[in-house]
Amino acid sequence: MKPGWLRVGALAGAAVLLAAGCAKGPSRGPGGSGQVTLTGAGATFPYPLYSKWFDEYEFAAGVRINYQSIGSGGGIQQLKAGTVDFGGSDTPLSDQEAAAMPGPVVHIPTVAGAVVIAHNLPKVTELRLSGETIADIYLGEIRRWNDSRIAELNPGVRFPDAPIAVVYRSDGSGTTSIFTHYLAAVSRPWAGRVGAGKSVNWPVGIGGKGNEGVAGVVKQTPASIGYVELAYAEHNRLPYARVRNAAGSFVAPTIEATAAAAAGAAAAMKQDLRVSIVNSPAPNAYPIAGFTYLLVYRDQRDRAKGEALAKFLDWALDDGQAFAEPLLYAPLPAAAVELTRAALRTLTFRGKPLLAEK
Repeated sequence: MKPGWLRVGALAGAAVLLAAGCAKGPSRGPGGSGQVTLTGAGATFPYPLYSKWFDEYEFAAGVRINYQSIGSGGGIQQLKAGTVDFGGSDTPLSDQEAAAMPGPVVHIPTVAGAVVIAHNLPKVTELRLSGETIADIYLGEIRRWNDSRIAELNPGVRFPDAPIAVVYRSDGSGTTSIFTHYLAAVSRPWAGRVGAGKSVNWPVGIGGKGNEGVAGVVKQTPASIGYVELAYAEHNRLPYARVRNAAGSFVAPTIEATAAAAAGAAAAMKQDLRVSIVNSPAPNAYPIAGFTYLLVYRDQRDRAKGEALAKFLDWALDDGQAFAEPLLYAPLPAAAVELTRAALRTLTFRGKPLLAEK
């Protein structure tokens, strides 16, 4: 599904994608927050949705939320430095990263999204790739589009005898973390030589900053390939591959296929909200998918801001989910919403809860 775009703005150099008539406004606003301004920074992956959320919530509750779309790594660093009220990350903090923060951090998953393998091959109407093949392209083992390993996955398709221009994220990125954790899960050579994380030492290729930067490089570079969040590929009209999942099916990154990957995570989330949904065993799941998170300190330093932030997050888990699908994200499964809401109730100011029980 492709949404109609209402307008294009900018914030921190990122494209603002807003849906035209794709969802109703909030049915209720939490109110009572006054003219509070919150600041956040981080992931570009969910930025089209967050931008819509912030506009809708300001209208509903009178709370302004300023967000810099600078990548997950930058968002975590700004949260650690105390220069923002919340951080956005497509990968949760590791135990080591969490221990290095000034205080306990609560992870709030907001939606799930797909990382797609976009390409610039105008004459190829449908591309199929396996995880092993994608890993070999990014390892530099497959260098040309007419390589037999790509041809075997795409019978009847004529590929150009052209070098593959590999594009990756140059900044610390949760999108990169999702992508590289997927490659490490499906490719032993990748796991051994490169590994996974928000930043890795790329064997080949050229970098682009942010999802918008990678999408721009792919769009401008013939015979290129790159990984971006689905909304950025759609906005830039970039074709993308069907990827073979753990069940052996070639799956497109639809909302339904992303939701299928997310649905199996509820059991693990009972123990810890920090979960991975890459390479899901579900037969209809898209394999390169992940939750995106907002990171907030458990004990807030400012009562007014803390209350406003907690109420916004509560709204995002409720009314905000209606905006996800039209902007090409999968809403949280119901079980995940309840588990996340329980985590939200742990937010405090000087030890006292910021949200009343419903």
